[in-house]
Amino acid sequence: MRVGLLGYDDSIGWLLDAARGSGHTLGPVCDVDPAVLEALPGAMPAAWETLLDAESSAAVLVGADGWHPGRADAVRALVQAGRTLVLSHPLDLSMVWAYELEMIRQDTGSRLVPFLPERLHPFVEQLRATLESALAGAGTIGVPETLLFERQLADRGRDAVLRAFARDADLIRAIVGSPGRLSTLGGGGGGPGPEDALWGSLAIGLSGPTSLPVRWQAGRGSPPGLRVRLLGSRGDVALEIPDGQRVNCRREQGTTPTQQPLDRPAAMLAELERIIAQPAAHPSPPKAPRAIPPATWDDAARAIELAETVPRSLARGRGIDLHQEEFTDVGTFKGTMASVGCGLVLVGLLVVLLGALIGGIARENGWELVARVAGAWPMVLLVILCAFLGLQILPLLIGGAPRRGDDSGPGDLPGA
Repeated sequence: MRVGLLGYDDSIGWLLDAARGSGHTLGPVCDVDPAVLEALPGAMPAAWETLLDAESSAAVLVGADGWHPGRADAVRALVQAGRTLVLSHPLDLSMVWAYELEMIRQDTGSRLVPFLPERLHPFVEQLRATLESALAGAGTIGVPETLLFERQLADRGRDAVLRAFARDADLIRAIVGSPGRLSTLGGGGGGPGPEDALWGSLAIGLSGPTSLPVRWQAGRGSPPGLRVRLLGSRGDVALEIPDGQRVNCRREQGTTPTQQPLDRPAAMLAELERIIAQPAAHPSPPKAPRAIPPATWDDAARAIELAETVPRSLARGRGIDLHQEEFTDVGTFKGTMASVGCGLVLVGLLVVLLGALIGGIARENGWELVARVAGAWPMVLLVILCAFLGLQILPLLIGGAPRRGDDSGPGDLPGA
């Protein structure tokens, strides 16, 4: 397999090293810093348009370092061309851009693989199974009380915190399902600036499909990583996931701590090879059924949506409801029509008032032509409203029920 490169960062570098170690080769390299380019043996610098050709590479690895609008446009064009992409997560903390890619992907059949290997670790599946058992009343930890995500960061500025939460939000969705509400509480100590102080010990509360409260907390810690704790009435379960390429995850339940390695690039390379090996028109799930399937681009977009909601919650000082909309072309059309309909109602009222006022003035002054034009407003308004109503049948004429994304995350837990 030959892989192309568009941009670079640590996670994409890890994946590239793993691919080369497995016998795969490097194709065109685009939009990469010259210092990084020198460190890539055999790299062939090229314009990003080269990657549009399927003959240039079987897949394109997309990195986040030095992200700019030009690279965002390039990714959009690659998805429109139906290419297979592995995307570092998050590339851009823009919900609109993420869902635009998802809608294009649905039309073109492009296969997008977000770099989210943590959900594939067996300890994460075990934690979800423990929570399911506890919610069903059969667990050893008793009644589940809280699920805590403690993220240790060396850099606790705004961008670093939001990017860390965008990654961890996928784990939250994988373990407890899609949250319905997000609220925030900002603290201090993130840095010398007043803005950084808001993010230094940011706490995020999430309420999901169950009554179990979920809390995500940013803090200083070494080494950087994530600690997940499920607190129950009769016991706790803790899971430690350090940052890094190949690390040991630690799980503690009672007095029996266990460790198991997490090889992030190997996990993502295996997922990429599985996707490349299957026909694009007939995707299939992994051979071994998993309680938590590999992340899709819809999962990544939902996580970015959660991260983008955080600043709004902080600014407003209150919780934000999350509606879990399906972002499709038909859904976008319906939303646009709803907005236009509201605008037409307001414009219609203004036309009624102006038509009556101008018509009255024209009749008083004997301006027959103006009076006839002003008197035509009911017919003009009727034509506009009929045309607007006629547009509502466009989705039926164009065809098909709205398509959903590929397999999203696991379903909601019991007790929803």
